[in-house]
Amino acid sequence: MARPDKAAAVAELTDQFRNSSAAVLTEYRGLTVAQLKQLRRSLGENAQYAVVKNTLTKIAANEAGITTLDDLFNGPTAVAFVTGDPVESAKGLRDFAKDNPNLIIKGGVLDGKALSADEIKKLADLESREVLLSKLAGAFKGKQTQTAQLFQALPSKLVRTVDALRAKQDEQGGAE
Repeated sequence: MARPDKAAAVAELTDQFRNSSAAVLTEYRGLTVAQLKQLRRSLGENAQYAVVKNTLTKIAANEAGITTLDDLFNGPTAVAFVTGDPVESAKGLRDFAKDNPNLIIKGGVLDGKALSADEIKKLADLESREVLLSKLAGAFKGKQTQTAQLFQALPSKLVRTVDALRAKQDEQGGAE
């Protein structure tokens, strides 16, 4: 490959690292082209899976400010660049790796923080962002309902107490 081509490849990879919320490095040795195609589909719409050259990708990662991945650039390497929900892509990688043991998750980076292969698997165990947000909204709604019931109970309790006091006064007043 000529020098300008390498510079263009590094520039493209650098942009992908900068524009991604997460990047996961994998070893794909032994996977067929059909399996790689299936893997790309399982990652979801917000991830791009690219087979890369280690030296160029290492340079691109360093230019993007990511130096924590340097030790992972050995052997046949592919990178999943995630621009959307990293949980969805992590689940896709984990599930694919269960069915295809030739795919090895080496590690990755999430918002600039290095992740080990085990941490990526833990990330895959999380629920998606939408599910977590809906659970949070449900919790807030439940607290609002409890607060509204409390505020409704206070005036009605006050009215019952005043009525009981009136009835007691009427009883005492009628007895004299």
